[in-house]
Amino acid sequence: MILKASFLAAATALVACSSATATNPPVMSETTAAASVYDFTVKTIDGKDVNLSQYKGKKLLIVNTASECGYTPQYKELEQLYKAHGDKVVVLGFPANNFGGQEPGNEKQIAAFCEKNYGVTFPLFSKVSVKGDDTAPLYQYLASATGEKPGWNFCKYLVDENGKVLKFYKSGVTPMSAELLADIAK
Repeated sequence: MILKASFLAAATALVACSSATATNPPVMSETTAAASVYDFTVKTIDGKDVNLSQYKGKKLLIVNTASECGYTPQYKELEQLYKAHGDKVVVLGFPANNFGGQEPGNEKQIAAFCEKNYGVTFPLFSKVSVKGDDTAPLYQYLASATGEKPGWNFCKYLVDENGKVLKFYKSGVTPMSAELLADIAK
């Protein structure tokens, strides 16, 4: 039975890799383990593919966001962090509607909300799922690397300059907190 399961996993990985192209990279799964966040390609909020390897050399703060949450005002501090410390860290916002329907909008509505209300200029990505059976591959990787899954909106993962996940922060840790700024400065 174990041999059959291993064969099936290998065959699945082979099919995923053989059907991948430069514009359609393989989907990360348990059978194709990622070595770092740089192994992921994600869609921007306007639908363009971005390989996270373009951020090599800077820390990343990956945040699951929502427009109708008590933590939504953190957008202001995320933008402040991005502007003040953009030479060291890039904020990446991933809207998610996993917690009480607090991100009901589509990508165009989300982008307009963030720009109008918080002046967001940091990169925003297409809406993803951060928990459950449909969890985005990047978030599966982040949870696996830290042992922590988002329990609400505005959870944060800090990634080092080499694409390795350093730390998970719960929603209550604000972007400009002493703790987070100290970790970015390390």
